[in-house]
Amino acid sequence: MTSLMHLLSFSSEVLEAIENVVLNVLTSLGKQKAPVLTVANRSDWRNIEFKDSVGLQMIPCCTIKKIRSDCSTSAPKFALMLKILSMIYKMVQSNTYATKRDIYYTDTLLFGSQTVVDNIINDISCMLRIPRRSLHILSTSKGSVAGNLSYTEEDGTKVNCTCSATAVAVPSNVEGIKNLISHAKFILIVEKDATFQRLLDDDFCNKLTPCIMVTGRGVPDLNTRLLVRKLWDTFQIPIFTLMDADPHGVEIMCIYKYGSVSMSFEAHHLTVPSIKWLGLLPSDLNRLNICKDALIPFTKQDQKKLASIQKRPYITRQPVLKRELEIMAASKMKAEIQVLTSLSSDYLSRVYLPNKLQFGGWI
Repeated sequence: MTSLMHLLSFSSEVLEAIENVVLNVLTSLGKQKAPVLTVANRSDWRNIEFKDSVGLQMIPCCTIKKIRSDCSTSAPKFALMLKILSMIYKMVQSNTYATKRDIYYTDTLLFGSQTVVDNIINDISCMLRIPRRSLHILSTSKGSVAGNLSYTEEDGTKVNCTCSATAVAVPSNVEGIKNLISHAKFILIVEKDATFQRLLDDDFCNKLTPCIMVTGRGVPDLNTRLLVRKLWDTFQIPIFTLMDADPHGVEIMCIYKYGSVSMSFEAHHLTVPSIKWLGLLPSDLNRLNICKDALIPFTKQDQKKLASIQKRPYITRQPVLKRELEIMAASKMKAEIQVLTSLSSDYLSRVYLPNKLQFGGWI
């Protein structure tokens, strides 16, 4: 009963927030003024501050952008924002949900592309200061989870993530899952699905010690990040990341750990600053005597991305991480996790991960 009352109370807050936006539009029209929607500039680093306990978060007084109704370049977006606000209002009222894809397909000609819908939904969430899932908008998960974990989904479906050849898709409504049970000693976030599947095939979750494995299949979607945060809040066990030793892998690790600029307004729900980088570390390549021929030269894009990461506010607070990035920058070489197969076909699950987890060597 208490949870139902809380849900109803929050739903009324969402409705009220949307009503206030519409009221401001009507007030402007009543004064013969062109209505304007004000949105925080989510891509501006000047709007971001770094806190050790949270990661990247949006500052209270941030630079804004105005979506004007009387400007030919912004008027279409103004109209689309009101359109989607109307759809959200109806869904919250009727307690129904839709995916971002569902919204796009209500009028593909009007919206033009899925990206347009995605950006507007994030802008609305930021403008209202309300998480996207509370707006009754879900997104299809691309991530997977496996290992020593069971839970109940919002509709009552019981899920058991046994570590077999197949994994379980990350739920589309992470907030709704409950009764999480696990005897795992740690969580391993794996960058690539191919590596994730290889570890499943090697029965890694059960061989060493019970664990939970998660993959976002590259850059993680919102649901995968929400799940990692929920697992951390629930079990408070160590979380390690297994990424390629390249700028892209570092970027992905930092998204899980510190968050992203575009979603910094939701940092408290999405980041886990205690996450450790287990591997593949640039310093591992020398330590393991990986053959130079197995490494891949940097592209200009790699150099640019690494230089950008090195300038971020959290790097100066992490001297060991900073040193690893300097090793990578000096070598101008990168390596995929699969490079370990040059040592032996099962080196990753039989030697590398057990040794790292037993003796340390993460940052």
